[in-house]
Amino acid sequence: MEEIKNKSKKKPEKVMTFWSHLEELRWHIFRSLIAIVAIAIVAFMNRKFLFDVVILGPSSSEFITNQLLCKAGQMLNIEALCIKDMQLTIINITMSGQFLTHMYISMVTGFILAFPYIVWEAWRFISPALLENERKYSSGGVIISSLLFLAGVLFSYFLIVPLTINFLGTYQVSADVFNQISLSSYISTVVSVTFAVGVSFELPIVVYFLTKIGLITPEFLKKNRKYMYVILLILAAIITPPDMFSQILVVIPLIGLYEFSIAVSKNVYKKNYEAIN
Repeated sequence: MEEIKNKSKKKPEKVMTFWSHLEELRWHIFRSLIAIVAIAIVAFMNRKFLFDVVILGPSSSEFITNQLLCKAGQMLNIEALCIKDMQLTIINITMSGQFLTHMYISMVTGFILAFPYIVWEAWRFISPALLENERKYSSGGVIISSLLFLAGVLFSYFLIVPLTINFLGTYQVSADVFNQISLSSYISTVVSVTFAVGVSFELPIVVYFLTKIGLITPEFLKKNRKYMYVILLILAAIITPPDMFSQILVVIPLIGLYEFSIAVSKNVYKKNYEAIN
């Protein structure tokens, strides 16, 4: 009798309609946008730090990566690694160019710093549809995916971006031709390379979940390695500026992450096999 009473006290599960799901999604998106805009406003108000230190930092010989490369060049007796004076001239050629760039970079900063919260909001939206064990695994994925993205952004900012700027900004076909880089070109290079690597660092977690649900296996990844290398090269060409140097700098970590993803898939596949047996 007592068990019957307890069952009768349980509330029936709430079944959400299509429009209810849309309304729920709207609020998750709205909260994510609020987080992005709030951080963007703070970034906008700190213009000097945002541009002089963060955005234009990799173009300076005083940037930490450039200093380390210079020290490495002195130790290895390779003068090309040491750039003491880049003499990079960045110009603005449109009336509203600097203001629009300020707005754009502030929003990009807001998105990058709010990315963990955006992923968390996305997980909150899809988690009610997951089983208990799936919810347990996916909650950890929120943290790992956020860390991987931020790690990719930092890796790109401190290594790939300075190398790209140093190479492209100082490259000359003739001593009589001087480089005057437009602000939009500089910003496009920094942002595209940074996002390309940040997103590419998500590859292991994507492979983890695809292996977990049985869509791919480590043997499949190994068998199609050469085709994936070609796809990664094409992807690097799409998401980077139209120059071979930037493409190479992006495709190298992509290939490394693919090889790491094979190891992740192998580990997950082994655990799944042991659980079945």
